[in-house]
Amino acid sequence: MTYHVYVSLQGDDKIARFIMDDKTGVLAPQGYTDVTGGPAPITVNPTITTLYVGQRVSKQLSSFAIDKMTGELELNGKVDVEGETCFISTDKTGNYLLSAYYQAGHCGVHPIAESGTLGGSAIEWIATNSGAHCFQTDPSNRYAFLPHIADGSGGLSQLPPDKQAGINSIFLYKFDEITGKLTENSPARFSPTAKDGPRHYCFHPSKSIVYFSNEQGCSVTMYSLDSSTGLLDPKQTVTTLPDDFSGRSSCSQIQMHPSGKFLYVPNRGHNSIASFKIDQDTGELSPTGWMSAEPVPRAFTIDPTGQFMYVAGLETGNVTYFRIDQESGNLSQQETYKVGTTPMWIRIIGID
Repeated sequence: MTYHVYVSLQGDDKIARFIMDDKTGVLAPQGYTDVTGGPAPITVNPTITTLYVGQRVSKQLSSFAIDKMTGELELNGKVDVEGETCFISTDKTGNYLLSAYYQAGHCGVHPIAESGTLGGSAIEWIATNSGAHCFQTDPSNRYAFLPHIADGSGGLSQLPPDKQAGINSIFLYKFDEITGKLTENSPARFSPTAKDGPRHYCFHPSKSIVYFSNEQGCSVTMYSLDSSTGLLDPKQTVTTLPDDFSGRSSCSQIQMHPSGKFLYVPNRGHNSIASFKIDQDTGELSPTGWMSAEPVPRAFTIDPTGQFMYVAGLETGNVTYFRIDQESGNLSQQETYKVGTTPMWIRIIGID
């Protein structure tokens, strides 16, 4: 198995490519792929044949064939969209690309051809509200969730104050994997009682539980997911910050360890990775500490083997990697690499 690492560099109009040593975590540079228009979110299809990119400046979605020998990328499809994409994912069949639009306040679904290419018009383009930040289907592929952050962003937003809107709600949809169509669930949304600002989410690998990072709340909320209705029920909210921290900060992404034993959330402002241990019976979270990270830790990922974590500093253009202790989940810093300007996303894939 060869592990290829892709880092989107919005400021350089490139995707940096590396090969990860699965014994040491060391990254070997493999060059860059030119991607005009400000590449930001990236994802891959379930068969790992195609990589998808959202270009925030040119307002486009693109597909790239992945060379299984070298990991090189070749553009094979592109569509225009009516907003700056902040998140993309494929459904579990790989037939549809889901996307979220923070400023435009929309979500979209685009068809993916059998070859993996993009090119068709949107099947769904739904106006929701500004602050939409993540969009993906649940493990059953029958439901999809669209969280919207709350007003403001802890003083760290790159947007002007009048653009820092959000309605502090998770929109709930039913997803048809045959047609790609979305239907509002009933109720159509869940709104936290506190100004938490749900942003990104991930699913427990074996339980009907979903965890949301809260941008304004600087916290994680655990929800039970009713598999028969697609509705969410909040069970626990835990801070991502130390008790003695009083500065400005906000949460970004969220990642589950492949084992389902640990959860991680970056703090932008505190500039750290908060780590949690997951109770194997209840799914509840217990904080286990914080590891300092490059400013501002917006993008990060865990490699498929669960041994290493890679964290990008939005301000520095560096990627630092950490070894993950398999018993405690604790992080130990290893090396730092200069990758480029404004790293927005990191994705690692394994190719036989």
